[in-house]
Amino acid sequence: MTTEPTAPMPDSNPTPGGSKLPGEAPLGKPGLLKRIVLDINASFIESEARSHPLSQLFWECTLRCNLRCRHCGSDCRVSDVHPDMPFEDFEKVLLRIRERYDPHKILVILSGGEPLVRDDLADCGRRIYRLGYPWGLVTNGRLLSEERMHELLRAGMRSATVSLDGPEEEHDWMRGSAGSFIHASEAIARLAALEDFGFDVVSCINRRNFPKLGKLKEYLISLGVKRWRLFTVFPAGRALKDPEMQLAPGQFRELLDFIAATRKEGRIRASYSCEGFLGAYEGKVRDHLYSCQAGLSIASVRIDGAISGCNSIRARYDQGNIYTDDFLDVWENRFEPFRRRSAFRIGECESCKYWKWCLGGPMHLRDDSGRLLQCKLHGLDD
Repeated sequence: MTTEPTAPMPDSNPTPGGSKLPGEAPLGKPGLLKRIVLDINASFIESEARSHPLSQLFWECTLRCNLRCRHCGSDCRVSDVHPDMPFEDFEKVLLRIRERYDPHKILVILSGGEPLVRDDLADCGRRIYRLGYPWGLVTNGRLLSEERMHELLRAGMRSATVSLDGPEEEHDWMRGSAGSFIHASEAIARLAALEDFGFDVVSCINRRNFPKLGKLKEYLISLGVKRWRLFTVFPAGRALKDPEMQLAPGQFRELLDFIAATRKEGRIRASYSCEGFLGAYEGKVRDHLYSCQAGLSIASVRIDGAISGCNSIRARYDQGNIYTDDFLDVWENRFEPFRRRSAFRIGECESCKYWKWCLGGPMHLRDDSGRLLQCKLHGLDD
């Protein structure tokens, strides 16, 4: 399951970082041709903000998990013993959305925690499917046995994302549990053997697994993986004070070059996640140009009922709560901070020349005060 949104107007025939498109400026600076394309994309995003067509809805159905990952992004302000949300509560949201939107055009993504720890997950999925929504999940794969996978497929599961963060030693180190690599690999192989099933693998790239990128790529190809998303950790949660989770100086550019070269190879579709505007790398490392789709086409319902943009946003940008507010009213009328973004042009963003294309980066990199935690252009724009 690809949780990244799709934006129009990607560059055709992407080239590895280090080579140039016609008119391309060096390093992190987009050249004339790229600026024209970026301006067109910015106009599209502006139009999308006005129409805000809901296309992805995350449901944080549990905070329980069977691993203890070093970079866990779960909201530490909500107790990890917070009870699972009853499906009936989320179902009311789905029924309300159906009154105005075509459910067949909205992908419901079950996340956590680890959604597979819910014994009723197949029943939840079946009821989502009967309401007309396609659905998928994000999982660490540990509980995705052959029997469980087919149970979920019969319940209408149409997509999945499995995390794999490196060879066995590096992955188990990241996930805090011996055997995690084996279980994730087995889950990936099972999904890869299915026909016409959309899934991808996502990898958290850090200082420890960075030297093994080539080995990891070959391993994923050997498992039959076609789509591979790579991301880096933002400084929050458990990763805030863990220097091993952050790439060393210069490695971020090397990562983007690796992704661009892998895309040119064509053996596996690698892409960098939606963590920010990348200057001259735009069009080279993703299938689309950058945009933060939180509040434009993506919404989430968190474990406590909070309504927000994408599920990665942990700062308090809740726009309502399903237990006190009407979801459709919230979606239609309360997401202006996500759609206008002017309130976030503060700090280093205030005078940034890339603002019209970046709009301050992804919302999940903003703290409670609205300030940017991390800018991906640092180290690229020389």
